[in-house]
Formats: sequence, structure tokens, C-alpha cells
Amino acid sequence: MFNGNLSDWNGYTRHDFQLDGVDVIIVEPKQYDPGKRWLWRARFFNAWPAVDLAMLEKGWLLAYIDVSDLFGGPEAMRRFDMLYNFLTIEHDFSKKVALEGFSRGGLVIYNWATRNTGKVSCLYADNPVCDFKSWPGGLMSGPGSPQAWEKCLAAYDMTEEEARNYPLNPVDNLKPLADAGIPLLHVYGDADEVVPVSENTEIVIERYGELGGKLELIRKPGCLHHPHCLEDPTPIVDFIMTNS
Repeated sequence: MFNGNLSDWNGYTRHDFQLDGVDVIIVEPKQYDPGKRWLWRARFFNAWPAVDLAMLEKGWLLAYIDVSDLFGGPEAMRRFDMLYNFLTIEHDFSKKVALEGFSRGGLVIYNWATRNTGKVSCLYADNPVCDFKSWPGGLMSGPGSPQAWEKCLAAYDMTEEEARNYPLNPVDNLKPLADAGIPLLHVYGDADEVVPVSENTEIVIERYGELGGKLELIRKPGCLHHPHCLEDPTPIVDFIMTNS
């Protein structure tokens, strides 16, 4: 079905190829779900893949496109649009996708979902960045990353002053998701030292609740930014299945 280099990934067929010069990874299930449903991983392919493997076992396709150093900015959105059209138009996969974002991947899935609410079934965000001023900006209480912040500003073509006043970070732009009834799941360590919960997940909890949005939480007491996911991914898998 897909061109590119073939390899084995945890017992499944992996395809590596490019779209418009951008690296893409597709992993196929052994037998497809009747609805040709799929899970879209934003960033860090192969990191803590328990959910990815569980969804493959259920017949879902796993998709990934490289959006490194783009922090959910315009080029990341263009690349996501490109892969979505490739899979849904050229290969007839489900028009609604479940999005998965670890850490800075949160910026990607939230930003794309708010622009494409009719194309998203649910979001699974894991210790997610929900405000680039928090990370990589380090403009609040967290440590940030000066090198990554420079790349983030370049990705958005902004000065730091413009970034401070940017109105469309995920924490500021939840209404489209709430209005569309899109369920969110946050899995988070409440002692996250990299992406402070108080600047990210806790703000989403408060604001999405005020908007009447559906938000499920799995809190990991005392856990730091790593590891992501859960030793037993069943609650995450159940959330995705229930809301797809």
C-alpha cells in the first residue's frame, strides 16, 4: 500500500518514505480495523510506545511525520495537513484521527486540532507543552531551553516580545475544541520539572472545564517529566477507543 523502505517495528511492518521532502513513518497493523482508524503520533517516534503498540494490535494504523524544531508553528501545520490528505484522500483512511502528543508534541496536536476540529476524534496529551512561553520560553517559573526557544521563535517568525503577546497558544485557544465536543486526555506527572503543570495542564483543566469541555485526567503523583505514558496503557487505550 505504501512505498518506501520496509522494516520490522516490534513485529509490524514499518514504511519510511518522504512527502514533499519530509520524512514520514507509517506502521501497518497485521489486520486493519474495519473503519481504517489511525493514531497520529506527534514527535518522538518510538519513545514509550506502549499505546502505539496497543492500537496496532487493535488494527489501527500508526502515522508520524517529522515536525522537529517547528513547535506547532505554521510549517508544522502544513506538514500535518499534507499527511492527513495523503492518508484520507489517497488511501481512504478514516476522516477522523486520534492525536497523540508527548511533551512539545502537545503544541502540535493542540494547534492542528483547533484548526481542524472536524478531522479529530480525541486528543491524548502526555506531560504536554500547552504554552510555548512556559517551555521552551522559560518566561515563567520553569527552566525553559534557550536554544529551543530561538528555534521556536524562528518557527513562528516572531520576536520574543511578539511571542509574549501571542494569543493562540493551546491554553488560550481551547474554545474551538470545546465547541466541537472533542474529548481530551492528559496524562501527567504532578512533579514535572521541565514542563510545569501549573503553567500547562492545570490551566487547561481550569479553562476547558469552564468552557464545558470533556477532559479526563490521569495524574502520576510525584512523577517527573519522564517517563511518559503508563506501564499499563489500558486506561489510555480505553479512552481512545471510547472516543473514536
